[in-house]
Amino acid sequence: MHDGESVSSVSSASSESGDARPYGANRDEPPVETPESYGVFRDQWGIPHLRASDELRLVHAQGRITAFDRAWQLEVERHRSEGSSASFLGADAVTWDRFARQSRLADTARRCYEAMEADDPATAAWVRAYVDGVNDGLAAGAARDERFARTGLTPTPWEPWVPLAIWIATHILFAGFATKLWRERVARALGDEAVTLFATDGPGTAGSNGWLVPGDRTTTGSAIIAGDPHRFIEDPGVYQQIRLSCPEYDVLGLAVPGVPGLGHFGHTGTAAWAITNAMSDYQDLYVEQLRRDDDGATWALGADAAWEPVSRHVETITVADGDDVEVEVLETPRGPVIIHADGDLGADADAEAHADGSTQTLSLRYPPRVRLDLGFAALPALLRARTVADIDRAFDGWAEPVNVVHAADSEGGLLHRVAGAVPLRHRTNRLRPVPAWDPQHAWQGWAPTPAEPVQGFAVMANARGIASPLGVEFAPPHRADRIRELLSGSADWSPKAMADVHRDTHLASAAPLLALLPGFEDLTPAAQALRTRLLAWDRHMAADSTDATVFSAFRSATVRRFAADPVFEGLWGAPTGPAVFHPWLYLVPRIGYALEGLLTTSLVPGLDRAAHVRAALEETAAAETPDTPWSEVHRLTPWQAVPDQEATDWPGLGGDHDCVNATSTVPGFTDLTARASAARYVWDLARREDSLWAVPLGADGVTGSPHHRDQLPLWARCELVPVVTDWAQLTKESI
Repeated sequence: MHDGESVSSVSSASSESGDARPYGANRDEPPVETPESYGVFRDQWGIPHLRASDELRLVHAQGRITAFDRAWQLEVERHRSEGSSASFLGADAVTWDRFARQSRLADTARRCYEAMEADDPATAAWVRAYVDGVNDGLAAGAARDERFARTGLTPTPWEPWVPLAIWIATHILFAGFATKLWRERVARALGDEAVTLFATDGPGTAGSNGWLVPGDRTTTGSAIIAGDPHRFIEDPGVYQQIRLSCPEYDVLGLAVPGVPGLGHFGHTGTAAWAITNAMSDYQDLYVEQLRRDDDGATWALGADAAWEPVSRHVETITVADGDDVEVEVLETPRGPVIIHADGDLGADADAEAHADGSTQTLSLRYPPRVRLDLGFAALPALLRARTVADIDRAFDGWAEPVNVVHAADSEGGLLHRVAGAVPLRHRTNRLRPVPAWDPQHAWQGWAPTPAEPVQGFAVMANARGIASPLGVEFAPPHRADRIRELLSGSADWSPKAMADVHRDTHLASAAPLLALLPGFEDLTPAAQALRTRLLAWDRHMAADSTDATVFSAFRSATVRRFAADPVFEGLWGAPTGPAVFHPWLYLVPRIGYALEGLLTTSLVPGLDRAAHVRAALEETAAAETPDTPWSEVHRLTPWQAVPDQEATDWPGLGGDHDCVNATSTVPGFTDLTARASAARYVWDLARREDSLWAVPLGADGVTGSPHHRDQLPLWARCELVPVVTDWAQLTKESI
């Protein structure tokens, strides 16, 4: 692949040419090239650095190199967005495919792209150039990856709207509308006053850490932006390290494979940005009352008792080594029907038949389908940004998903704001499914997005704060508070020192559980010894800590005992309805993540907390949990579309759900982790070449390639690799 050509000679020629393009130091400037060509270069980690004579050729190069490096990942994501992944992954993928079709992900993407072609042809052409690049690189990329032959998958050309479909599919569950199904179940079992009893950062959400340190607290006098997005870890990784350079800009950052540009995290040389999930609520579930006429026409009850037409058609999911599955696709004026009334909702939902023959079911209303806008115009605008003001303007057009943004520039500009489309509507819409026929639950425009001045430093970690007016449930404050505490400990922060923040394992959420232990009397000797040990523990979920392992066992025993309490009997049943929503509907994980609140709430007076905690202490002591380092039981388990049977040596990790090093377990169920930092970054606004980054696996998506997993050991230790900006340190590649 590599032709071994050093770029030092052409780089030097460019530096001496007097070119005044705004790339920072001369050594960072890309070599001069002919208009009809572009160049692909790699650093020692295999990270692609792309240069081209204009931005359309550059985004074409981004699509092509992404397809070359990650053809399997791109095709998996395309098929998932279209609801056709079962055609090569088999019956296990039908659950997702059914949801993708019923929620109309691909159709929404097509409509958004058509609207973009009409209203913003320049951005549409930019996206189309990326897709052309993907199509140019797919065949060569597929030839590198044996999973295509193993599954019988043959790449097919992408349509221009596919990047939009991947974006929607990636983020459709970000706002956690499925939590409304859980709250409805809780309200039915425990009463309306308990609807938010389990409020916390639940098992299906995606969180992040982010912090912005102004120049008066750094060693260089310029700002530093750092953080890490928390997602389910996938193989290949969900973020792609990449650099994009043309005469208009030279930007490096983390791309979403299959989507052009650098939407979430980027550094232009003079300005940088990063995001976290704002935890806003911007998707609604409507209880729909439907009826079918004898001629097959379907109607939904709307405002003023008016029956409104419902679109209906049937699609077929092809299943590898299985029978085809037919899917009825319905859409009311509110949105696509994602849960049907033919038993999908089970006993926990209002799916009864009415005297007139109508039934009830649930539709989903989400902004991209209403607005026909994903905010893709922000993506090329961010690449061109030179200042915080440029970034701020770009994010004015951001739509999906709703994020908190940090940004800074080399002139001292700072930004802390929310970006995205949140509908204005009745408060109940945010809590649970609402009746479609009640006009008070209609959307009434769009909420303003808050912004705050940066004072001291800014932290974003999914907790209540700047985005509070836009959401219901947020992450506990522990990660945000801990980051503030760590940042307050120094006024001389450097990029390298930020790794210490990334790797912090202090677990503040352990406090309420441990606080009950001193009050227990008449414990067995083994339980007394365990209590003494736990109270002496430093509360760090460090990789080498045996106390962390013992605490996790004690916490899990407590969760299971809480879950077995008769007060929760109405929630004991297995989840019903579409399996795609089941992660939000299991009682044990819900208690595990809400344990801190359940230990102190007054909403369930019949719950004997002390008795359960005491019994869990005795149970853990009697089990004689071995002195095993936390990292031996707390191991990474990434998702793979086709499991690699030989990849069994995934590393052990430090951290836990509420640690800054957020490596989530499911208390009461498993110590393994499937969700953690999908990337880590440190953006230095003084010298971009002093920035740092890392991803869980590597730059290449092909199993067994040299750069497929070369960053994994570093990532597991919360170490980062240097960002390379000197073109003379790169190797040119021929593809």
